Amino acid sequence: MKTSVNIGKTAIVTGATGAIGSAIARQMADHGFKVFIVARDEAKAIKVVGDIIALTGNRELNYLFADLSREPEIRRLAENWIGPLDVLINNAAATPRQLERTPEGIEMQFATNVLGYFWMIKYFHSYLKQATSPRIVNVASYWAGDMDINDLECKRRHYNNNSIYRQSKQADRMLTVAFAERMKNDQITVNAVHPGDVNSRLSNNLGFGGSQSPDQGADTPVWAATSSELENVTGKYFEYRKAVHCQFSDDKKMVEKLFEICAEY
Repeated sequence: MKTSVNIGKTAIVTGATGAIGSAIARQMADHGFKVFIVARDEAKAIKVVGDIIALTGNRELNYLFADLSREPEIRRLAENWIGPLDVLINNAAATPRQLERTPEGIEMQFATNVLGYFWMIKYFHSYLKQATSPRIVNVASYWAGDMDINDLECKRRHYNNNSIYRQSKQADRMLTVAFAERMKNDQITVNAVHPGDVNSRLSNNLGFGGSQSPDQGADTPVWAATSSELENVTGKYFEYRKAVHCQFSDDKKMVEKLFEICAEY
């Protein structure tokens, strides 16, 4: 392991069976964290955990089984959690090429990429408060925009997975600001990051490849989760370890409206 400074600290990484997520989980393990990955494919989760243990020598790896597009499953995870949580890295994402809805009828990208982040933060908030200098890192993207606040679930407009993905990443950046403001008094920092352009199932579904390795994609999320440079820094958006102005965060009324919409689910 790179360092023992984080021994005893715990991190949750969602979407950790994918290219970037598994690299994030491995690098967090390499930094000495006890890492829990959240996945809905148990066989993939078991393989990722085994691979990370073999590569890092850190045996403090485990998985949590849940579908992050469904609120009851996230609530169940939190109800069964014990002890403080030092770092939550929201990374799970879906980019189905055709319109899909959850059993509750929620459009899949909005449910996973946006509400999944929202619910993880909501239900694990009390455990984050128990930690010293806790951090939340929302993996967003520079590929963001196209939000229709009045039709977030494509009930009226045509579904295009690219534009709906962009909307979901805009939402993640906006919700980062909303949560950062609400959690200041708890000393919980909340930041968003662009992970890089990595060839993955997600990017392939959107019609893209990728020029960077999974480890390069994981670099900024892990830096945001562990670097002493970001002590007490909150509500920011980073690309390649650099703070970048997020224009979506400037519209405070829209940020609050989005937060209120998500809170109603």
